[in-house]
Amino acid sequence: MAQIQVRDLTFSYEGSADEVLRDVNFHIDTDWKLGLIGRNGKGKTTLLNLFMGRYEHRGSIESGTRFDYFPYRVEEADRGKNAADLIEVWKPGVENWQVLVQMNELKTDPECLYRPFETLSYGERTRVMLAVLFAADNEFLLIDEPTNHLDTAARGIVKEYLASKKGFVLVSHDRDLLDAVCDHVLVLNRATIEVQAGNFSSWWENKERADAFHRAENEKHLKEIGKLKSAVDRSSRWAEKNENTKIGFDPIKEPERNISTRSYIGAKTKKMQARVKSYETRIGREIEEKEGLLKDIERVDDLKIRPLTYHKDVLVRANDLTLRYADAERELFRSLRFQIRQGDRIVLAGDNGCGKSSVIRAILDRAGTAGGQDTDLLISGDLEVASGMIISYVNQDTSHLTGSLRELCRKRDLDESLLLAVLRRLDLPREQFVKNMEDFSEGQRKKVLIAASLITPAHLYIWDEPLNYIDVFSRMQIEKLILQYEPTMLLVEHDVRFQEQVATELVRVTG
Repeated sequence: MAQIQVRDLTFSYEGSADEVLRDVNFHIDTDWKLGLIGRNGKGKTTLLNLFMGRYEHRGSIESGTRFDYFPYRVEEADRGKNAADLIEVWKPGVENWQVLVQMNELKTDPECLYRPFETLSYGERTRVMLAVLFAADNEFLLIDEPTNHLDTAARGIVKEYLASKKGFVLVSHDRDLLDAVCDHVLVLNRATIEVQAGNFSSWWENKERADAFHRAENEKHLKEIGKLKSAVDRSSRWAEKNENTKIGFDPIKEPERNISTRSYIGAKTKKMQARVKSYETRIGREIEEKEGLLKDIERVDDLKIRPLTYHKDVLVRANDLTLRYADAERELFRSLRFQIRQGDRIVLAGDNGCGKSSVIRAILDRAGTAGGQDTDLLISGDLEVASGMIISYVNQDTSHLTGSLRELCRKRDLDESLLLAVLRRLDLPREQFVKNMEDFSEGQRKKVLIAASLITPAHLYIWDEPLNYIDVFSRMQIEKLILQYEPTMLLVEHDVRFQEQVATELVRVTG
């Protein structure tokens, strides 16, 4: 076991005035199974790249171990190569048999090593890369969001595999994975860094207790400051009024006054002013103690959604639905049955490639909504979609987001101020508002799509893998929103905790 010491680490990207990390200090052990948690844009992936030595930085990272990083980079020219040929590029010195041992643990067909990498599914690519990553010894492994785009079955395999390993840091927003795999967490809070034993749920439970204590302390300090300010105001007014009586008096109205009274009044005023100074010192002390109490509190703020009510109960009905692509030899699936009533939140479940997204495209096509015009998709059986229904659609692909947020609002006829307000609730920094969306992170672009959908009044909300790259705190906000407003939804989402929270029904799609 070795330790990794991080001291006064500060980093900002070239040309940016914003510091991603500032004066960061912590130490971790290399045999831990460490979960790295934080909001989108807090610097999780940046920290992993700093461990890899990819960026210049201030401060120090001291370690007696080697690092390796998932996912490996695959250049465009290498996508046609077999994975077996890429092993030497990814991890020089590792032999195929070492990788095959890990692939067996990952329940992956050895034949995947000898197929062109571009022909592998997302799940196969992930498991092949993880097998290479863990094939060598004496390394501390940096794993960045391994379950994005994976179906529930593949996520289960990855979860079971990582739970059997140690000596890694895992960046993930999947609470189920973090709880099953990690024995420590490294949390990039809003203003501080903390390391704690346990998994995500134990950390979150501790954090909620700490946040409740800090809120109570904050209220106590606010009340004390209010009382002291009132006392300062009263004493200051009394001292000023008393001071003004030192000079000049009417001997008829104040026969007891004489010139010697002046020194007495001055002494009383000085004493009162000293009391005012004492109050002000206490106020400063209370404010100082109050500062910082709320700096790390994660506010899972309420969002708002504006669902519409349709005049019929059933919005979508599928009966013996079968889908096939024109150039495919066989159907994606056969005889699928389900219906979507108002208030339902249907989650489509199934393996990657089984046709979940194709079901969405078929519904959008029948509704005449953008995103559904797929002329190669052949539909048989009954698929009834309510006429005139308004659908708000979130695509899993974000590559079409270009230009500024203002341009997006003009194009989609969205209320710009409302969009920005929702994005702030989802913790998108204000400085991003003036940038083009091409410069956003993948998680930030996802937030734009979700925010645009949330502010669109609709009868049916269709979201296709909306939570990829979305941080865990925003996921909890979205769950809370859905449970509060109960919009009618059709979702494809593999986050098990999210499914458990929001789904009224799981519809399994099998090939």
